Amino acid sequence: MVLKASHTFNLLDARRAISVTARQQYILRVRTLARSVAQAYLQARARLGFPMAPPDLRDEVLAKLEAAQ
Repeated sequence: MVLKASHTFNLLDARRAISVTARQQYILRVRTLARSVAQAYLQARARLGFPMAPPDLRDEVLAKLEAAQ
């Protein structure tokens, strides 16, 4: 979804089909979408306990996530 939104924006921007104001709004929407996807992925991996991470790194990241909440 993020790639599709980014690609669509790039096409419109290259063709000068969007105004400066619309361009800024579109960039913000793509950034917000990308951030939401990244946060959801991090939460999903954290729920699983980062099974593919080395144990010392896993423990460090899980501790930081616990401290942040």
